[in-house]
Amino acid sequence: MKIICIGLNYRKHAMEMGWTIPVEPVVFLKPDSSILKNNKPFFLPDFSANIHYEVEVVIKISKLGKGISAKFAPRYFDEITLGIDITARDLQTRLAAEGMPWEISKCFDGAAPVGRFIPVTGIKDMPNLDFRLEINNKVVQKSNTSDMIFGFDEIVEYVSKFFTLKTGDLIFTGTPPGVGQLQRNDNLVAFLGDEALLDFLIK
Repeated sequence: MKIICIGLNYRKHAMEMGWTIPVEPVVFLKPDSSILKNNKPFFLPDFSANIHYEVEVVIKISKLGKGISAKFAPRYFDEITLGIDITARDLQTRLAAEGMPWEISKCFDGAAPVGRFIPVTGIKDMPNLDFRLEINNKVVQKSNTSDMIFGFDEIVEYVSKFFTLKTGDLIFTGTPPGVGQLQRNDNLVAFLGDEALLDFLIK
């Protein structure tokens, strides 16, 4: 399986990072070794002094697809959850300034915690989902999928031009504003609506 991530998909997040608003989806990949499941703790690595959280809605691909039209995209994902795109911000900033690839800032072990998946069949309005991240009982990120620059169906259409989507692939669909630094002993809880799907500790 592969993890496809969409960057800068919320205007206010792009603005807080000082990046230009994209005219097409910004795509990068994470390896499957980045996945962190079952609310296991994330251990701060020793290669970065500025590890950030970025909460995102995550969809799971349910069948093989290539060159998928947006109108047929809902047929290709059947589950949804929340995940954290954990980022070594100091590495990313330095490498981006040098014009170098910045995979090591996003793709290290454990850098993609994902929560409990729920079926999309029970969700009435996918383009209008409230979600939030709380750290130590304080809301740090809060948004709605209607704020995405590129919606779920557009994302599936775009990425399937380049990659064959396979059953079990995950797509992280972008983070809203409010990203920040993680500290040891932080407790992260991510909510879709009022349902907590992800709850883990930083060690």
